[in-house]
Amino acid sequence: MKKIYIEFKWAIIFSITLLSWMLLEKTLGWHEEQIENHWWLTMLFAPFAIFVYLLEMREKRRRVYGGKMTWLQGFVSGIILSVFVALLTPFAQYITHNYITPQYFNNVIEYSVTNDLMTRTKANEYFNINSYMWQSAFGALMFGVIAAAVVAIFVRKK
Repeated sequence: MKKIYIEFKWAIIFSITLLSWMLLEKTLGWHEEQIENHWWLTMLFAPFAIFVYLLEMREKRRRVYGGKMTWLQGFVSGIILSVFVALLTPFAQYITHNYITPQYFNNVIEYSVTNDLMTRTKANEYFNINSYMWQSAFGALMFGVIAAAVVAIFVRKK
């Protein structure tokens, strides 16, 4: 249990970081006035996410592997972190869309329909809490595996 405690702890830290980022997005108007730029501005979160993976693997290397870590050990640790993040991300989405920015779905649906990006039916199907919970979980898992593979290269030590 102690071996995966580090990954679970960092998954919670990741979720708190994600919620903080959502609060920043809301504060900067990316969920309202600047919603047209939201899709690419959200990508600015990636360096923070990668940094959390880096910190998790460094702690794992130091505490569990005695300062030495192979790429495979780092990668497996990152995958475990990714699974925990994927499990916690739907809760973060629930908090985000019910407490931080409850008008987000209405705003993005209106923007999509007004700018002929989607029909109202398609927008309603895509932009809702259930859809976002699934998207965030699978997206976190996909991003996490890729981040784990890359970060493990830089964290390995013989």
